[in-house]
Amino acid sequence: MLTVLLGGARSGKSALAAQAAAASGADVTFIATAEARDEEMAARIAEHRRDRPHQWVTVEAPLQLERALATVSDTGTVVVDCLTLWVANMIEVGASDAEVSKEASDLAARAEQRRGLVVVVSNEVGSGLVPGEPLGRRYRDLLGAVNVICARQARAAYLVVAGLALALSPLHIATPGGPD
Repeated sequence: MLTVLLGGARSGKSALAAQAAAASGADVTFIATAEARDEEMAARIAEHRRDRPHQWVTVEAPLQLERALATVSDTGTVVVDCLTLWVANMIEVGASDAEVSKEASDLAARAEQRRGLVVVVSNEVGSGLVPGEPLGRRYRDLLGAVNVICARQARAAYLVVAGLALALSPLHIATPGGPD
């Protein structure tokens, strides 16, 4: 059962994902994609770890998200935080856009087939300026595509702004002469 939380940096996505996981009543596995490559990132990761309940299991998976999800009990709750860094990691190791999209599709399909809750966190980066460099544009476009893949598979998707979640839904356009 997949839920996707999208939003800007520091919008409250991770906190809402943690609240949903805690409220599930199931054992929780936290799949982390961040890597501590500098002191500032190490401090951020340490802060996130301190904020999580000590009984939660953490799985470090900077690249193999679907494989990591496959190792978790089908009835347990999973938080994947976050696709934003995962896409950057995949680009860094030379994965093609097709490979990243396939892995995202596999992750979303596995998450939606599970009996337990899976909450996936990702940044919405398509609302800002168009990046000036090709790599920045590739990253923005690929993350946007990954977000679409996951949101379309999900039972629920939310845009998180200032710690509040706005439910997203498919667009239903009324046609002239048809039912509204």
